[in-house]
Amino acid sequence: MRILVLGAGGTGGYFGGRLAQAGVDVTFLVRPARAAQLQRDGLVIRSPLGDAQFPVAQVTADALPALAAEQPFDLVLLSCKAYDLDSAIDAIAPAVGPHTAVLPILNGLLHYAALDARFGADQVLGGLCFISATKGERGEVLHLGKRASLTFGERHGAGDARLQALGRTCQQAAVDYEYRTDIAVAQWTKYSFLTALAAATCLMRGSIGQIVASEGGRDFMTGLYRECLEVADASGAPIPESAQAAMLELLTQPDSPLTASMLRDLQSGQRVEAAHIVGDMVHRAAHAGLRTPRLETAWIHLQVFQAATDS
Repeated sequence: MRILVLGAGGTGGYFGGRLAQAGVDVTFLVRPARAAQLQRDGLVIRSPLGDAQFPVAQVTADALPALAAEQPFDLVLLSCKAYDLDSAIDAIAPAVGPHTAVLPILNGLLHYAALDARFGADQVLGGLCFISATKGERGEVLHLGKRASLTFGERHGAGDARLQALGRTCQQAAVDYEYRTDIAVAQWTKYSFLTALAAATCLMRGSIGQIVASEGGRDFMTGLYRECLEVADASGAPIPESAQAAMLELLTQPDSPLTASMLRDLQSGQRVEAAHIVGDMVHRAAHAGLRTPRLETAWIHLQVFQAATDS
């Protein structure tokens, strides 16, 4: 299986790197400076699951069309920030041939409309990931926790041979994965949890433990998550009760240090995926005729922050 990975940062660098480390045919689409760094040092991974440093194949945007024409890719793994989606789509387009699948592992769901419009819904697979990772100051991929897994499945119809091949590839590389026949449920389970986590921790500027330790905090978290579940129901992807219970426990756990990566981005002055996560959930709720006052408050707060950051 021949795979193109957009970028070699935290998420793409980790998953693409583990596949390449196991001998899978992986090429990283990177900027010239990153390509030179990878050529000089190889890809460096620092992880509780094992450190590694090894050479990897890389290509820059100007060389991608010729490379893809000579050796077509079976799969493009897309793991960018939502606010970079348009440029990411343009970047990978030369590699997406008639038999190439695109597997996005971005947070949220809003990106599917743009990907479907550009490449066709039949070529865009359903995916998500669980990982906390970033790129270090010297270009190393820093995996910050012990969990790192891919989840993928078909969005439309019967089994896809490319995903079956990806499952075998993940097994070869000892990458944890889940092949779901109900990928929409898996996506909405993560999306509803992530939206509640991001909305709450960004609005309150604190961890789950700090929020639930405050008067009314536990009720706020419960109500906020319930709003997300109502949107999932209205969207035709009700979350199983067992998953609801597990997610709610994480969102209301006393003394929990858990925060959203969006809060960490916000506090460091970076752009945030507010529109793609919280804003999209609010808009989906409005389209379904639902009132979501807690989500709406968080969305207003994030818009004000973003406007001040952009000015």
